[in-house]
Amino acid sequence: MADKKTLESLISMAIAKEEESLNFYMKLFGIVTESNVKDTLKFLADEEKKHRDFLVNYRDGKIGSASLRMSDVVDYKIAEHLEKPDIEKNINSIDAYLVAAHRELNSYNFYKNLSEIQPAGEVKDMLLKMANEEMKHKEKVEYLYSNTAFPQTAGG
Repeated sequence: MADKKTLESLISMAIAKEEESLNFYMKLFGIVTESNVKDTLKFLADEEKKHRDFLVNYRDGKIGSASLRMSDVVDYKIAEHLEKPDIEKNINSIDAYLVAAHRELNSYNFYKNLSEIQPAGEVKDMLLKMANEEMKHKEKVEYLYSNTAFPQTAGG
């Protein structure tokens, strides 16, 4: 019974983390003015909502962890090497993508760290899959960051 209570509190913490991320992206959505950046932030908010919904359904026994698939991800490691911009200041598209990359890195670390304290099994697998989902988002926003901050020129 204690294990079930621990699992429920772990999943509740993860649900709260996804809701926090959803709200964060919607706050950024309200700050930026460029439509392509707004589109990306809306996409990320929608993804966090899907994660929250998955976790709620998982907690309630409606679905299993098999509904999440692992995929290969390219980690550009941009967020690890650049300081997170202050969103309270005037934020541009480059900053928005970098802030999002930091957010996704933190979410990845959250799930990865939780998975490391779990015994082998479905819960550990689910947490690793959630970490992979967050890393996919990090890959997307780091790709957008690098293409915005360092656009291709005619000379190569």
